Amino acid sequence: MRPKIAISMGDFNGIGPEVVLKHLSSVDLSISTPVIIGSEKVFQFYESKLNIQISRNQVSKTEEIKDDIVNILSVTEPDSSDIQPTKITEAAGKAAMRAVEYGINSCLAHKTDALVTAPISKEAIHKAGYHYPGHTEFLAEKTGTEYFMMILATDQLRVGLLTGHIPIKDVAQSVQKDTIIKKLESLHTSLKENFGIKNPKIAVLGLNPHAGDGGVLGTEEIETIIPAINLANKKGIEAEGPYPADGFFGSQKQNQFDAILAMYHDQGLIPFKTLSFGKGVNFTAGLPIIRTSPDHGTAYDIAGLNRANPDSFSAAYNLAVDMAQLQMEGISADE
Repeated sequence: MRPKIAISMGDFNGIGPEVVLKHLSSVDLSISTPVIIGSEKVFQFYESKLNIQISRNQVSKTEEIKDDIVNILSVTEPDSSDIQPTKITEAAGKAAMRAVEYGINSCLAHKTDALVTAPISKEAIHKAGYHYPGHTEFLAEKTGTEYFMMILATDQLRVGLLTGHIPIKDVAQSVQKDTIIKKLESLHTSLKENFGIKNPKIAVLGLNPHAGDGGVLGTEEIETIIPAINLANKKGIEAEGPYPADGFFGSQKQNQFDAILAMYHDQGLIPFKTLSFGKGVNFTAGLPIIRTSPDHGTAYDIAGLNRANPDSFSAAYNLAVDMAQLQMEGISADE
């Protein structure tokens, strides 16, 4: 049985609809069944503008989804005048979040097997009254998830984040022993259950320059990070560190591990995006549903110009398919 993959259309004034169309124009329908959640009107607009045509089955509810064709379920119908590539608008933010919420609910109800989210604009969703730092926090709230984490992934590299979308001034106080242990547990579990790695090995990066240099440049490593790693080891989690972040990736040390736990957003994402060459995927671990997304934003500056590269979206879709198949087959690394 092939998995049904829900795709929330993202901000319709950004590159979301374009990368979705480009990916689906060559998707293998014998492996999965795509279900676009958004607006038929939006995709008609971009098909015409970009000269990309895909056959699709318009449905009004998930029970009407068919295999061997792209499905589209319209949950919002903006006015034609609202579709303005490059513009940050309330209408686009509202439509994007409505699509995401429908996708979440369809996965929770087991009508679809995974959710791939096209990019949204934080500014646009705030204009629409959705006051969240991003997709991840919205997903966590709507699924009732207290502990979750962002994992950025390629075939060769996986980076988990201890802290997510918070100001840099708040990072140090957020590096707590209990939080590190919970994140290591979540990362360890996800590597086994979602990525199929039997005995995952995790590297932990330090917070301070040179991982504190023995306490000279900060004490978080000695007082918090090392004790957390030791406790995680006692729980059966193979974690090592803390490693100085500046030289870790430059020395290719990431190749010795199945995943890396970074202390904050840019510490993990800068090297990840440098090494992933635009093919990275954002996966949210800890949710009761499978959710992936491309590792880029709305790219308003090139929206509607037929210049968007779909590689990261394709990687996100393909990873969602792999994870859904693993889940459907009931295979875990423990078996």
